[in-house]
This record gives sequence, structure tokens and C-alpha cells, in this order.
Amino acid sequence: MRVQRISEKGDLQMRRVYLDHAATTPVRKEVVDVMTRYMLDVFGNPSSIHQFGREARKGMEEAREHVASLVGAQPEEIVFTSGGTESDNMAVRGVAEALEKKGNHIITSAIEHHAILHTCEYLEKHRGYEVTYLPVDYFGMVSPDDVRAAIRPSTVLVTVMMANNEVGTIQRLAEIGLVCREAEVTFHSDAVQAAGAIPVDVEDLAVDLMSLSGHKMYGPKGVGALYIRKGTKIRPIAYGGAHEKQRRPGTEGVPGIVGLGEAARLARAEMDSRVSHVRYLRDRLISGLLEVEETRLNGHPSHRLPNNSNVSVAYVEGESMLLNLDMAGIGCSSGSACTSGSLEPSHVLLAMGLDHEEAHGSLRMTLGYENTVEDVDYVIGVFPGIVKRLREMSPLARKGEPR
Repeated sequence: MRVQRISEKGDLQMRRVYLDHAATTPVRKEVVDVMTRYMLDVFGNPSSIHQFGREARKGMEEAREHVASLVGAQPEEIVFTSGGTESDNMAVRGVAEALEKKGNHIITSAIEHHAILHTCEYLEKHRGYEVTYLPVDYFGMVSPDDVRAAIRPSTVLVTVMMANNEVGTIQRLAEIGLVCREAEVTFHSDAVQAAGAIPVDVEDLAVDLMSLSGHKMYGPKGVGALYIRKGTKIRPIAYGGAHEKQRRPGTEGVPGIVGLGEAARLARAEMDSRVSHVRYLRDRLISGLLEVEETRLNGHPSHRLPNNSNVSVAYVEGESMLLNLDMAGIGCSSGSACTSGSLEPSHVLLAMGLDHEEAHGSLRMTLGYENTVEDVDYVIGVFPGIVKRLREMSPLARKGEPR
């Protein structure tokens, strides 16, 4: 069903509802304005000593302060990167190589982003490292006790994400951090989905490294950051210059960096109102989606990101739901955006104990602060009819299963 409305010009328009903020967020106008100035007017190389370079350097360091403030860090502990994937690679490979004389064992979870999992696989296959992939429970939670039990004398790194990008489950990160502190093991967390969405404090969480990404918090794509606690041993994963205190070579992309800084500043200033707004919408959305029979919520019911709803719908393919929702003007996803082109079921949902059919029938809708009650009500009004039509065509439903 396509719901149309009349525009100010008098033509028919279909309602458009964007519910894929875990994949990427729209860039704030305030962010674009700051970036534009640094593309057109403040264009100097921040490594140059003349006034053009100094102006660019000043903007970059102000951005570093904003990013540090968002996560409770010191500015000198922030290294700018091209995004969450590079930050994850830099953390895992950089620590592993810096501590290779100590040991060759890494601990992670089975539901990490592929930027972590594939980096660990590389170290296993090509560098001789041993990796322990911790299981998760039905809600996607990692047990701190499992982390403690997995640590060996040869363990050089534990890396567990703060919040899952697919099901939104928020981990007991502070407890895991304390386990690592007690064992004197370096602890990294991928906080790409969490930073800017919920309060984050690196001291409270006892993390040594933390990955961030600009385009998940209304900033630009192609820029991110890695928090590195002072004193943490890490090697660069690329060479060619002394930029970022010799940790990440290459002329800094100042427009993107200042955009990230402004996005971080806005996120910190608006945190309470954003969380309250999207949590209300999320609860309203989940309640409406679960009105459809044979639909279940994936992820932890309460320890989850305030904007995340992930459901599995029995007897229906996730891809079919996506296409039908898209025709109704609704943008969402099935599984994670980085693997949406794959026919393989979500590794996150399988690790949580769902079977292949349940995982294939998953749908992720992630809200943003710009979404409205009208958006949510439109979605939950359209959704039941789409499921009904797809179930009528489903071979599983035709075999006598409930519809």
C-alpha cells in the first residue's frame, strides 16, 4: 500500500520514513556549515607553520576537544581515522603487534562487527595468533565471567563492542573492563553505535581503546576516531609521516574532522533530549510491530540502544519485507548494512540461538531524533498488511503453519 499526500506545489508525494540510522545518519546542517568553511576558506595544511596552516590546525584541535569531551577522554588521547573500520583495525592489529613479545592470544565475541572479526581472522591465518570467540546468550550479552575464564598469560587484547549494531544490545562493558584491569590485559571496545547515542565515559567503562565513527552521529562519512588511553602500547598500521603523534600518517582531512567535532559537540549538548525522544518512539514502534502474530523481539528487552528495534517475523523473508516497505516509502534493513547484499543469515542472530529461518526473517528499524510519532504510526499501520500478503505467498505458511 502506498500512502500519498499533496505537496505544497499540488503534486502527489509518497510519505518517506527513514529508519536505518544504524547504517548511517543524515548530516546535520550545522555540521555541513562548519565543513563548508574549512573546504572553502580555511583550506591550509594543518602541518604547515604559516597562518593558513595554523588556522586549519586550530580547527582540528578544537574538534579533538569536542570528540574527547563526548567520551570523557583527554584531547591528546584522540587519534583521527577514516572511520570505525580503520579504528577497529588500528586497535586490534596495533596492540597485537606492539605486544607480540608478551603473547599471541586475543579474546573477542561472536557478535562483533566484521571490522573486528575479519581482523582477528587475518591475525589467526597470517600471523599465528590464537583467537577466542566468546558466545553470547539469548539476548546477545557477553558474560564477564566468560571473559575472565578465557584470559590466559598470553592474552594481549580483549575486544568487545559496547552496543551491537544489529540488535542494539548494550554490553556490561564496565564489568568486562574491570576484569581486564585486574588481569592487566588491554581492553578495546567498538563504540561506533553507542557514542553519540547514549552517554559514554571511558573512565567509567575502564576501556583502554575505543572506536568511534562520524556518520553514525549525524556527522560526515569517511572520518572517525580512536581513543587510546595514555600509556597504552600500540603500533601504527600504516607508515609515511608523523601525523597524529606518529600513530596515523597522512595529511589530515580537516573538513571531515571538524564535521566530526561539531557532530560530537551537538550530540553531547543534546544527549538527554535525543535519548528521551527516540526511546519513546522505539517503544511505540516495537509495541506496534509485535502486534503482528508470530513476531518476536531480538536483543535485550531493556539493555538496548534507545533507537533500536529488531524483530523476526515467522514465515517471511527479510528481503521481501524490505522491498515491500521500500515501496511504501520506508527505509530500514535486515541484518547489518555492511552485509545486506549477502544471502547468508546474520552471524549475530545465529550466535544468539536463532535458526536460519528466524534469522532470514529479521528486520531492523533504527530511529533518529528527526523521526516523529506520525512516522512510527505510519510504519505500524503499513507493516501488518505487508506481512499478511507475504505470508499468503509463503510456502511455509501454505503447509499449514499459522499466519
